[in-house]
Amino acid sequence: MRIGLLTEGGYPYVGGDAGLWCDRLVRGLGQHEFDVYALSRTERQEDQGWVRLPPQVGRVRTAPLWTAHDDGVVYGRRTRRRFTEAYGELLTAVCGGSATGGPDVSGSGADSAGAEADRFASALYELAELARDEGGLAVALRSESAMRVLERACRTPGALRAARTVRVPDLLTVAAHVERALRPLSLDWYEDDALGSADLCHAAAGGAAALPGLLARHFLGVPLLVTEYGVHLRAHYLAASAQDEAPAVRALLAAFHGRLATEVYRAATLITPGNSHARRWQERCGADRAKLRTVHPGLEDARFAEVGEGLRGSRSADPGALVWVGRVEPAKDLISLLHAFAEIRRAEPGTRLRIVGTPAEAPDAAAYLAHCRALAAQLFPDEAEGVHAVGDNPVSFEEIGGPEIPSLADAYACGALVVLSSVVEGFPVGLVEAMLCGRATVSTDVGAVVEVIGGTGLVVPPRNPRALAEACVALLRDPERRERLGAAARARALELFTVEQNITAFHGIYLEIVSHSPVRRPVVDEEGEPLPFGVPAEAHVPGRWTRTRFVTERRPRWAEGAPVRATEPAESRATEPAESRATEPAESRATDPLPGQEPLPAADSLSGPDSLLAPMPAPESMAGPLSGPGFPPGPEFADASGSAPETLFGPMPGPMATSSAGLEFPPVPEPMAASVSAPDFPPAPAPAPGPMAAPFAGPDSLPVPGAMAAPMTGPDSLPVPGAMAGPSAAPGALPAPVPASVAVSVGEGA
Repeated sequence: MRIGLLTEGGYPYVGGDAGLWCDRLVRGLGQHEFDVYALSRTERQEDQGWVRLPPQVGRVRTAPLWTAHDDGVVYGRRTRRRFTEAYGELLTAVCGGSATGGPDVSGSGADSAGAEADRFASALYELAELARDEGGLAVALRSESAMRVLERACRTPGALRAARTVRVPDLLTVAAHVERALRPLSLDWYEDDALGSADLCHAAAGGAAALPGLLARHFLGVPLLVTEYGVHLRAHYLAASAQDEAPAVRALLAAFHGRLATEVYRAATLITPGNSHARRWQERCGADRAKLRTVHPGLEDARFAEVGEGLRGSRSADPGALVWVGRVEPAKDLISLLHAFAEIRRAEPGTRLRIVGTPAEAPDAAAYLAHCRALAAQLFPDEAEGVHAVGDNPVSFEEIGGPEIPSLADAYACGALVVLSSVVEGFPVGLVEAMLCGRATVSTDVGAVVEVIGGTGLVVPPRNPRALAEACVALLRDPERRERLGAAARARALELFTVEQNITAFHGIYLEIVSHSPVRRPVVDEEGEPLPFGVPAEAHVPGRWTRTRFVTERRPRWAEGAPVRATEPAESRATEPAESRATEPAESRATDPLPGQEPLPAADSLSGPDSLLAPMPAPESMAGPLSGPGFPPGPEFADASGSAPETLFGPMPGPMATSSAGLEFPPVPEPMAASVSAPDFPPAPAPAPGPMAAPFAGPDSLPVPGAMAAPMTGPDSLPVPGAMAGPSAAPGALPAPVPASVAVSVGEGA
């Protein structure tokens, strides 16, 4: 199948945990084809380039979120009115105002929230249709009329209390943020040759990354899968709390992203959170519990196998060292870790703390690292063994790639205990890496830490240096316990957090979504008839049903052997040439299918060689067209070869090649009374020539000659000529063999 992978600031750009996960997913699912639709966050990210793409990536289309190109589209008066109404509805739903301008007191809180969510979704899709019809929203969203619409929505009765205090600078900030978030509405990705050609859209994150998937579902009916290892709304809350913004700005932007997250969760076919912590956030934002499938992220365990299997627990390089690995930022709370280590040093004087990491990309990350270095120097002055020795600080700040720590696995191997002191954490990737290395861990109870650890490590409350110190001292004094916890942690990580289990889970989810989605592009054959399957599943199984078989006629087993010869009248033997009386070979007696008639099935495809459905050859003496009320009219044949082009039933060679006129058949010749030489048939009685017997009941019944008025074995049986219809003593006896030409003619005429 073809997957449209939607990313924001990740794959295929260099760097980022989300980009690494997408690359592993694409490379692991080589049986599928991927089209990548990427939104870039910064100009620096685009300058760094892409990672090396695997061959299953068909095409990559990118669009920047850090800048807006002026497309030069100027709306007319009617289009401006349409934009103003749709944008006003969107902002009114964000601000929480009612449709009539007053507070909503008619329904409950849940009904009101559902109505506002529906209003937001309708306005969002209306803006998308406007951008698709008119060419973009870049100019309109930055216009003065958009600012007036935003101010009017904030002043609406029933709006958020913080929104009523908004000022002009706040309006400019909110308008710029909303315009940035709605830039995907103006992209040209929503055509049949773009996202319309995908069988499934997979958004690697919520928010702006999932917005193209929403529009692909709205315009083209493509199912949407949303994966969130870190909930986008939660990330926005954390980022807003760290910034110095006005309360009105934070309230409006939080409401906007909350409405967008609700619509993404409601429109998605399935949602795959990375852990139970993210799952609870999604449920609080309106996600249906039936749509949620928890899929833990996968890590490559091969890079940690040497450390995990070779050196465990107390047999590490430094049994008295504590290791912290990660990005240095305020959310990691290294301040509490340094204060906890001061207590650890008082209990275990020889302990060392190795902080391995680099500053994050945040503006204040470098300043935070400098503050941590200063605090470590203040808490732990350089210690020297003597008055003439150079002192050394027990806390070291290191980076991966140096001579002592060449790789990430070496960073975890250099200590006996791994510490996590975060106050905010989504899915702790560093904790899983430590578990794959077979290390015992001490962590704070944040995010999905408890779910990941599962009893294979110690967990303490966040921002509690004393509890963190006591847990570390307990494990430092018990090497055997560290050994047991490290082995259990590695076994748990290999079972739940590997790349293989992640890829297997998404492969099954892809098949589940596509199998339950309606067919959007029906496959038809050359004649325009629908085909239920483009390639049937049976085509991959070897067997005779995979080969094209040509339908041929074969005689049944009881008809094999020498052909039956009937004694011809003396006058016919005198006038006919010798070659006309010769019996035709068995191969030449196979009748071709009539015009408009399907060919007869092959005998080997029936239930057996003795099946009654197998056709038998027609005697020469029974050839010739039939006429009567049950047969279509046809011209007389000029000769016995049956070369008339308009005749539906071609005549057969023989003495009965002349056409029959009237409602009565001619008398059956005496030679037809010869008994059949086959051993399975009793001798036939003498023919009964004469007028035709009484017709069967019904206006469309075919009159039967008297010679053919033998009893039939069933209501659907074909009448048999009297000369060949021997009496059957047994109640279940088979009927007499029916000539193939007569059987085809009667079935077609009736």
